[in-house]
Amino acid sequence: MTEQTPTPTLAERARAAQPGITRWLLFRPPVTPEQELRDLADVVAGLGDGARWDRYGTGGPVALLESRLAELLGKPAVAFFPSGVMAQQSMLRVWCDRQDSRRVAIPALSHLLHHEEDGPRLLHGFDFRMLTEGARVPGVDDLDAIPGQLGAVLLELPLRDAGYLLPSWEDLEAFSAACRERGVPLHLDGARLWESTPHLGRSLAEVAGLADSVYVSFYKGLGGLAGAALAGPEDEIEQARTWRTRHGGTLFSLMPYAVAALRGLDQHLPRMAEFHERAQEMAKLLPERGIRVLPEEPHTNAFRIFVEAPADSLNERLVTAMEQDHLMASATWDASEVPGWSWTEFTVGPATMEWTAAEAAAELARIFVD
Repeated sequence: MTEQTPTPTLAERARAAQPGITRWLLFRPPVTPEQELRDLADVVAGLGDGARWDRYGTGGPVALLESRLAELLGKPAVAFFPSGVMAQQSMLRVWCDRQDSRRVAIPALSHLLHHEEDGPRLLHGFDFRMLTEGARVPGVDDLDAIPGQLGAVLLELPLRDAGYLLPSWEDLEAFSAACRERGVPLHLDGARLWESTPHLGRSLAEVAGLADSVYVSFYKGLGGLAGAALAGPEDEIEQARTWRTRHGGTLFSLMPYAVAALRGLDQHLPRMAEFHERAQEMAKLLPERGIRVLPEEPHTNAFRIFVEAPADSLNERLVTAMEQDHLMASATWDASEVPGWSWTEFTVGPATMEWTAAEAAAELARIFVD
């Protein structure tokens, strides 16, 4: 009897189709390791005196990056970290030690609570107190509802797991003032701070100026290899550097990550307002084509889209488009809390800008609704 070849799984089909993709609707096309390293070599060649190795995070492109970030964010000191998880835990530890309290007020949907394997509690003993439950950004009343001494307050801008939600500028100012009045340091989880300024209508320095410390990431919107940075007062940032070493993050060289971050500041940061505007244009067109958007008017260049269909069916359509149309139309779909509906995230980036808003909306509807 002839043995039958197993039917490939959806994941196997997606992997097989990936090399043939020639068009992308979302974010940016992937590049090969060779392409990436050649591009970074060109960036290094243009750095002048900065085109040399750092040593344990001192000098070279790392110093250039830290200096540039201090100016962009309006903070006295900046420290580069190889990991955002490491950076934020280090910063919170510094504030909590200074305040003599491990209690940290934080949104229930924070990255630290859902994507870090309980590391903040196991490594630092943080006692998290929930500012909010569900998909909304915290306000002054939420802070007032938490009694007692706090080591720090963390605000995530935007709140990614709530659909990339941001507060208004006025609400953010009020929240910052409430933290100051209470005498508790405010730390901004700004993994996507770059993408937040169009909605807030303020510069990076103005936003960062409302907080005692700020974390920013380089491999998301800025397209870096990896890495993050902390910005804040000199003494506290120096203490965070010590925690970087204790976490094993003061590598012999951080040069490639810093170079990629510098490239992102030059190439991607100037386009954030453009990406945000395109996201808003698409959000106006998608509902009439059977695709709901959250938030209805996106706060950043990223938002959630919802379709009334099972996730398995939508993922089958996604992979079929990869195979037949050589098109990457979306990320993977998941079941939503509303029975019969599914959702995915959609991020506008350089690839999206190759389509008009109408073309992008029509293509999403063709694949996932029609």
